[in-house]
Amino acid sequence: MKSAKEFEGLLKSLDGQKYGAYKKLQGSYQFRNFQLSVDHIQVDPYAPPSKMRVNIKRETAGIPAKWLDTKDKAIAVSDFLTRTFGEKAQPFNKETKGSGTNGKILIDRCGQEILERTSVIIKENEIEARFEVGLPAAGRKILGKEASRILTDVLPQIVEESLLYRNLNQKALQQQVTLMLDQVFIREELAHRNLVAFVANDSILPRRSGVSDKPLKDAVVFKSPENFTVEMHLPSGRTITGMGIPEGVSLIVGGGFHGKSTLLHALERGVYYHIAGDGREMIITRQDAVKVRAEDGRSIEKVNISAFINNLPGKKDTTQFSTENASGSTSQAANVVEALEAESSLLLIDEDTSATNFMIRDSRMQELVASEKEPITPFTNKVRPLYDTLNVSTILIVGGSGDYFDVADQILMMDEYCLKDVTNTAKSIANSTGYQRQAFSQKEFGRIPTRIPLKSSFSHSGKEQRLKAQGRHKILYGHDPIDISGLEQLVDDSQTNCIARMIDFFQNHILDEKKTLIQATDQMYNYIEDNGLDAISPYSGHPGNLALPRKQEFCAALNRYRGLKIRK
Repeated sequence: MKSAKEFEGLLKSLDGQKYGAYKKLQGSYQFRNFQLSVDHIQVDPYAPPSKMRVNIKRETAGIPAKWLDTKDKAIAVSDFLTRTFGEKAQPFNKETKGSGTNGKILIDRCGQEILERTSVIIKENEIEARFEVGLPAAGRKILGKEASRILTDVLPQIVEESLLYRNLNQKALQQQVTLMLDQVFIREELAHRNLVAFVANDSILPRRSGVSDKPLKDAVVFKSPENFTVEMHLPSGRTITGMGIPEGVSLIVGGGFHGKSTLLHALERGVYYHIAGDGREMIITRQDAVKVRAEDGRSIEKVNISAFINNLPGKKDTTQFSTENASGSTSQAANVVEALEAESSLLLIDEDTSATNFMIRDSRMQELVASEKEPITPFTNKVRPLYDTLNVSTILIVGGSGDYFDVADQILMMDEYCLKDVTNTAKSIANSTGYQRQAFSQKEFGRIPTRIPLKSSFSHSGKEQRLKAQGRHKILYGHDPIDISGLEQLVDDSQTNCIARMIDFFQNHILDEKKTLIQATDQMYNYIEDNGLDAISPYSGHPGNLALPRKQEFCAALNRYRGLKIRK
């Protein structure tokens, strides 16, 4: 292995040469406190930046072992180190000249959530940070002296300030680990207390804007209705109070613009842990909760939607329903069933993004259109047996229909961003009005499918076999797009990068045409648990921009792949 001094000399010797000469840098170099590996060199100044990583012994890094002895703690520390590395690189990146990534040192960018990532890997004996560098050039000529400054002066400074414990904000690091342990405890408490979500008092629900996920300044803080208030005695020694939402069917009602959807949005993001100062740190939802909506135009492959859709014109089979262009109601029916197939125990539904004919069918319409002429069984008729027979809870945002009053266990009203318990009032209204829709007769929800995907689904070869993420909402499989814009609980581009890698790993190492979709998915997630997230990558040491999605989003992405084939 060459020394840092030799590396510096090599960089300077490349000054003025054609850009391709940068490939001579590939290899490993020993610096004072760390080893630098140059794994991949970009082909020209306008290509994606070069991939590098540093490895530092845990003994040298000096992070206390007690903060790394569980997976949750390690994820919190890894997240903190990733953010610190990015923050320390930012001032230097602002000084760089040229277009794109020229001269910049970049690490995976973290949002408000704490996710398991491959940007900083904490191993048994070392810590590895993975990042990218835009190697500097003037046109297509190497700027060797500038490259030397970036890689032998700036980079070591960033590493020293972001990966050595003695230089870190130790109090902030300890607070992040402590917060993570408190959040994990609350999630475990949900199951013990038969709750589906917890929203701490003084939480800040609204976000700053449609393009910023940071908390809104001067927002009305959350306060729990008194009879829904629970206490949480946290491992950190703190005691907090807030709203515990029980299992069952919960309605959130209220006028427009009063904060109903804002509360649901906070709950759907509560499947993730959040950083301090986000305002949603203590909003914790069951980890398998799925936001369900209508998705006109999506493809569906052999999904049993007969619980909701039956007796279609032309006698089309809805126990193995397939279409290339789903309607609002059929797409939402499939989304519910697929969420159940992916083992969700909590559905989150907002009427604003739902198909009306899927959600309700009032008494007047029942009177006009005979039941044998209406193929859709509305969700009002299924939400109760969904919980009573399958133990799957639902939280619904409803502002336009009182039909759900009859089937709800608890009804909450948002009034100028303040939440009130109106269960008794709503039940009284439902019982006293002359309005009467036909009572639902079904006591069973229906059968949850166990579908088996076929290997022929992934028959692309050569370049057409490549899977590539394009932002957060699209994956290209060869030239075939997978539209995942309807997955509202994907929060990071790196999760989409990871889904693309996982699909590739799934087709090459997991699929056998014997296992069901969820069995195969669980096998892959168990493999990741045992071997690390980076084990799904064919490249050693990279990429550093993967963030683990939940299995619900992975399955949802597969279900939206138009080439998916399911065994009959």
